[in-house]
Amino acid sequence: MAYGQHQSFYLRDRWLSKALRYLLEDKRFFYNKDSFEKVGLGKNMLQSLRFWVIATRVVEEKVDKDQKRVHYITPLGEVIYKFDRFVRFNETASILHYEMTKEKEPATAWYWFFNIFPQQVVSKDELLQSFVYWVNEQETREVSIKSLKRDIECLLKLYTAGHSTFDPEEVIHSPIHKIGLIEENNNIIYKKVPGIDDIGITALMYSLLDYKVRKGIDTVSVDEIANEKGLWGKIFNMDRSSVVNALELLANRSVYPISFTRTNNLDTVKLPDISPIEYLQFKYARKVESLV
Repeated sequence: MAYGQHQSFYLRDRWLSKALRYLLEDKRFFYNKDSFEKVGLGKNMLQSLRFWVIATRVVEEKVDKDQKRVHYITPLGEVIYKFDRFVRFNETASILHYEMTKEKEPATAWYWFFNIFPQQVVSKDELLQSFVYWVNEQETREVSIKSLKRDIECLLKLYTAGHSTFDPEEVIHSPIHKIGLIEENNNIIYKKVPGIDDIGITALMYSLLDYKVRKGIDTVSVDEIANEKGLWGKIFNMDRSSVVNALELLANRSVYPISFTRTNNLDTVKLPDISPIEYLQFKYARKVESLV
């Protein structure tokens, strides 16, 4: 698992757009000596940006035929760059959040906080203690507590920076803050339940279709959506009633609807035969067209 790779910088607005633009020109951009000057960031911030583009899965790191590390824009990154490179849509913010939190790596703290950590209200100190305990249970190697503390601090800033005017150093929002998943007040952390519109119904459908591909399934139960790691109840803090409401909306779509069968104990969802990327392209093309 991975810790502290963000250099203590949370993802800022327009960072993804900058990274994708330069990577389109040069797959070795993050390794060039003058890249930090081109992108207008410090050297540590550039390393942080490299982490964030991989963590949100808009970029994939590979080794080329010359055994050099290069970065390729993923199909998700291509869709976002084409339709919403500045993350103006809540759906995009939610998808980036989903991609960060759905698996243990590379954003392990994010995966843990949303999928494993059960408490809805907790102090900062208790949160760190719980994370340290979990990491020690999982790892055979020793992980620096300072590194884990930086992870927790960065995680909270990603969702809350700019909410308060008391700290002039943290007035810049991240592109993911708009979902409203976390609130901090007097060192107490609250997991918030966002509205369906705050998340975006397109992002919820995208996550189901991605889960379908990852698990090799075409049906999923409501209980699974509400309780399974990597799905709505965990990733978006949604309760069962919110899950059902969103599923009913998706079942009533005229194009690519789900089939939502409700029985006494086995409420199930059959997903349409379309890939998550194809679905996202279709929905974003229509969304952008309607805004013109």
